[in-house]
Amino acid sequence: MKIGLEKETQYEDELKKLKIQIEGLQDIFHSMSEPYIRVDEDLRFTFVNDAACALLETTAGKLSLMRITDFLDVIPLHIQEDSSLREKPKDRERQMIQLHTGDLKQIEFVPVGPVTEGEQMYRLEDVTLDLSATREKCMSRQMFLDLFDTATESIILFDSSGIIMEVNHAFIQVMGIPKKGIVGKNMMDFISPDYKSYWDQSIRKVLNVSNFKGEVEMIIRDEPSHFTFSISPTVGNDLYMSVLQRLTESNLIEKRLETSERIFAELFDQSMDAIIFWNDDGVIFRVNHSACKIFESTREEMIGSYIWKYVYSNDQHFEKMLETFERDTQVRDELFYKMPNNQIKLLELTAKKHEGDGYNVTIFRNVSERWLIEKELRDSEKKFRKIFEGTLDGLILWNHEGFKDINEAGQEILEITKDKLLSFTVTEFIEKIPGNAPDLNAHIENVYKHEVFSSIIPIIFEDGRVKHIEFLTRKNVYSSLNLSIFRDVSKNLEMQEQLRKSDTLNVVGELAAGIAHEIRNPMTALKGFIQLLEDGVEGDFSTYFHVITSEIKRIETIITEFLVLAKPQALKIVKQDVHTILRETLELLAAQALLENIQFDTFFDEVEFPVLCEANQLKQVFINIIKNALEVMPDGGAVRIDTSRCTGKYVCISITDQGMGISSEKLKKLGEPFYTTKDRGTGLGLMVSYKIIEEHKGYIDVESEVDKGTSFHIYLPLES
Repeated sequence: MKIGLEKETQYEDELKKLKIQIEGLQDIFHSMSEPYIRVDEDLRFTFVNDAACALLETTAGKLSLMRITDFLDVIPLHIQEDSSLREKPKDRERQMIQLHTGDLKQIEFVPVGPVTEGEQMYRLEDVTLDLSATREKCMSRQMFLDLFDTATESIILFDSSGIIMEVNHAFIQVMGIPKKGIVGKNMMDFISPDYKSYWDQSIRKVLNVSNFKGEVEMIIRDEPSHFTFSISPTVGNDLYMSVLQRLTESNLIEKRLETSERIFAELFDQSMDAIIFWNDDGVIFRVNHSACKIFESTREEMIGSYIWKYVYSNDQHFEKMLETFERDTQVRDELFYKMPNNQIKLLELTAKKHEGDGYNVTIFRNVSERWLIEKELRDSEKKFRKIFEGTLDGLILWNHEGFKDINEAGQEILEITKDKLLSFTVTEFIEKIPGNAPDLNAHIENVYKHEVFSSIIPIIFEDGRVKHIEFLTRKNVYSSLNLSIFRDVSKNLEMQEQLRKSDTLNVVGELAAGIAHEIRNPMTALKGFIQLLEDGVEGDFSTYFHVITSEIKRIETIITEFLVLAKPQALKIVKQDVHTILRETLELLAAQALLENIQFDTFFDEVEFPVLCEANQLKQVFINIIKNALEVMPDGGAVRIDTSRCTGKYVCISITDQGMGISSEKLKKLGEPFYTTKDRGTGLGLMVSYKIIEEHKGYIDVESEVDKGTSFHIYLPLES
């Protein structure tokens, strides 16, 4: 019993394995892309894969109930019974089947493997499309051969080397020789020598355009004959087909006429000039494309219209032109024409009368652009004249012969009228004042040498005044004329001088910072030891110590002023009232003014003038200037302090004394480093004051008159 159970278990395991293998084979069978079927002896379907179901357009369940003969109804019964599907299982069999949809398919049944247990496996191949294509190809070939041989035009088939492969009956008749005398020869054997190169070029062009048409001369019975031809590479894989048509003498004449007419039409329509044909009544009967374009009209709008209807103005000039045309049968002129869109054009025209032929022709050319250019030139000349006269710089046009023109600004700068300048030669004008000659002659020499040259020349006038004038001259700017552009730069030079002073002040400031730093350290030690000596030395040396201490304080004051010059300054900017700072300053100086018998007169326009400032620095500026005023008035008097609004953006603080005043030469140097009018002064006070006001975005202006006094005007921006 135990052995029997073990064998039974082994059998069951083997059956399971076989079942799994069968299921795997069935999956493979169904997944195959080619259709497969299995039939028994009665031609019943015993197994089909998915591809076979798709080919037969029937499900596997329905096919399991059917036979192959169910699809062979389209074949007669006796053929079905003798079908080799059963008799010759090893041979390939092609059958026509009909699907349940009524569609017909040509199927090849290919046996696969031997007959096993009365059943045969077949692979199905659908050859329906292949057979259709073969039938259509045969039909197309037969149709082509029928058309080829019955065509009335001559047709030749030749290969890429020109060897004739086939000709139709029409070409044989034209050539007058048997077919065997044509086939096998080269096309060049029949082409006239003068046309061999053209024929060769035509063959090459076919490769690009697929179809080429032309005209060729061939030798027929030793006589030249003209043919029109077309070549196409569409017949066969490596063959060309040429269709030829013989031209008679009348055909040639007609073709030449057509060619001439075509050439004329192409030239007529492609001409850049507008061409209009019109009859003796003035009616237009033919126009080209350029005419339609120029007259802004279509061909239909122009044909039938009157030739002169576009003329802008029938004035005397137009009437005179018509008289000339009638008298001389031709005319050439220019007229303004008005287009339908109201555009005005200037057209140049040439009209000719052909009385015997009954037509006239007029050729138009649009010269509006030239007219517009001329107009623009005139406008440009006007603009140049406006610029020439309106520019702020002086302008002079001149050459070696003399002066040609000068603008108003130039007349004002040189203080001479245009007529008077033009009456001089260049040499006469230069030598009029000998002092000007060297610099002016040198400038002219450099212009001719370098083409363009600029220089600043001090020009002396007859009254002795000097203006520094900057000249920029360009040689041959127009029609051998030289152009000189000049301006009075005297004020610019003054500004440059002020900038130079400012740069000097910056250098002094940097130097002052270093000096002050180096001096302050030993001064601190000196001051400390002097105090120790004063306390420790016996005897009455107070006078000496007082002098030493006062001089040390004086040195510290100078050092402090030096430090003010140094930059940058760390300013504590706040909004302050100028009047408040002035009042505090006057209180500090009131005692000194009283000792000097001087009084302060203040005149403030408004209640307050707020400015953004560092109050102590402004106070130092006011102290420096007011102290200077006190020192220049040894006999007493009054110092006037005024405040007023200037241009709405600045407050002006004016400090005026009644001293001796300052000459104009000295006035220019005020504020320069170490410049002073005092015997013991350092010049640092005003220099520091200028520096402080500059850092507050303001400026100082000084007015002075000898023996009458000096006024310092300090301008500070108002706080907005």
